[in-house]
Formats: sequence, C-alpha cells, structure tokens
Amino acid sequence: MYKNELDKHIKNRSLSNSFILFGESSFLIDRYTEFLTHIENASVLKLYHDEYNFNSAKAHLSQASLFGDKNILIIKSEKKIPKKELDILIEQCEKSSENSFVYAYFGTDYASYAKPSTKTKTMCVRFFHPSHAEALSSIAQIAREKNVNIDTQTINHLLNIHNSDIALASNEIEKLRVYDRAITAKEIDLLIFGLAEISIDDFIKKVINKRDFKSDLMNLLEHGEDEIRLLTALTSYLTQLYMFNIYIRVNGAPNPIEILGYKPPPHVVEEKATQAIKIKPRQYYKLHELLLESELKMKSSHVDKSAILLSTFIRVQQLL
Repeated sequence: MYKNELDKHIKNRSLSNSFILFGESSFLIDRYTEFLTHIENASVLKLYHDEYNFNSAKAHLSQASLFGDKNILIIKSEKKIPKKELDILIEQCEKSSENSFVYAYFGTDYASYAKPSTKTKTMCVRFFHPSHAEALSSIAQIAREKNVNIDTQTINHLLNIHNSDIALASNEIEKLRVYDRAITAKEIDLLIFGLAEISIDDFIKKVINKRDFKSDLMNLLEHGEDEIRLLTALTSYLTQLYMFNIYIRVNGAPNPIEILGYKPPPHVVEEKATQAIKIKPRQYYKLHELLLESELKMKSSHVDKSAILLSTFIRVQQLL
C-alpha cells in the first residue's frame, strides 16, 4: 500500500500491529515509525543498523508484561532482515494484540516487500518522495504539533530556501518553537541560513581540493544535514571520479554518456575529468576504504558522528 492508504487506516482506526515501511523518502519512513510506535507506558526495544539481533528481537515480543503494557519492537536498518527471521518476528507479534512491530527498511532492495504475505495482517507501506503540496501539508502538520505559528506562504518560502528538502525544513520548525510570535518570511530570512546557500557539491569540492571546509561543514550540520548522507555523498563523488579516471586511462578522453549514462554540461565534464586524473588508482582504493570504514563506525550505536565525519574529511585531504 501507499501513504494515502495508510492514512485512511489511521483515520478509521483499522491498523494492524505489524508494519514494514520502505521506499524513497527516509523522512516519511522515520515520521510514520515514530507515529505508529508512540504509545505511552509501552516497553520499547529499538534496534538500529548493526544492532539488530534476532534472538533479542524475538524475546522482546515473546515476553509477557507484568503491568499489561504493550511490547513495541522497532528495527531500523539499511540491511534486509533474513526473510525467515522477519516472518517469525511478524508471527510472534501477531500472537498478541499487545505487541507492535515496525520494520523501517532504508535500503533500496525493497521489491519483495511490495506485496505482503496473505498469511499475515502486516501492512507493507511504500513512501515516495513527497510532492511539493504534500511537503507543505506535512510541514504545516509538524508546525501545529510543535505549536509554531506559521502560515502556508511562509512554509513555502522555508521549503524553497532548503531546496524542497522536507527533512531540513522540519528541523527548522523544531528550532522555531522558541519564538512566541507568528513566523513570517522576514523572520525566516533573518533566522535561517538556508542549505540553498551551501551546495553539497561545492562543499565536497572544497574537501577534494584541500581547502578549508570546516565552517561549511558546521553550517550544514547545524541546519539539519545528516552526517551519513554527507559521507556517502563524498563516496559517490569519488566513485564518479574513479570511473572517469579508468575510462580516460583506457580510452584517452572521457565520454560522459558511457561513464554516467547521461550528458552533463561540458564544463562539468571537463572539471570532473581534470579532478579524476589527478588522483592515482591506489589513492582511490585507500579513500574508499577509509570512507566505508567510517560509515560503518557511524552506524554503530553511541558514537559521535560529527567527530567521526570531521576526522574522516581531514584524513581524506591527507590521502589526496
């Protein structure tokens, strides 16, 4: 099912007690995970990324509550849970109406989740990137929840500042809670430094060109940009450069359609080709090794992601 169908079930109070949430919008997956599991006095077990342990998850759903409270299991991961284990967890959840289980899958291999098993009542929901109208509606709802006095026109201005990134706009609403007055476009311009003023591509180029990037990094993080997203953006950029490097060494000149599958503007192709040939194959190997190790560390529990990100970018500049 899709978001609108889930909303109807919420309105009609016809929800199941087990859910698989997936799709293109991490923001909506997170938001609905929080909504579906927001139950007072519940016994909650949250397992994020590499914390997942089947025995612990099953035991949590199997335990009987001494006070009749609900047992809630939340699993968030980019890795797929083995089907056999997922089936057992859903089965265990459905044994009692006092259980609730949300599997928030942030990976891209979600085709198998599109159709739920007929043997269970699990609701499988795919979330697409919200349209501009949906983003406006979502931010307006969040503003009401946070008691932030802001009209639709000002929300539209906020979204435009953040290049329609609903997650960043939502983070700004949280910060605006401290103001006991109506928020207008003028306040938005005075109080918020938009991501539109900091291009992630430009930030990455600063890192690769060994320029000072620390102030830009702080601005990005302060305005809600995710550490892992910044890390993977650099990984993706370096992967493209490596593809250019290999192609140029084999063929003598870059062909963006064969390398990227599309044709960027000529100045972009020239810039990437120039950057690509400056880095040696051995450096690419070491850089990717560093970035993958750092991503794994950041996905572990109880770590300072910002500190790992900063040290990783400094190390990248040392390797270049």
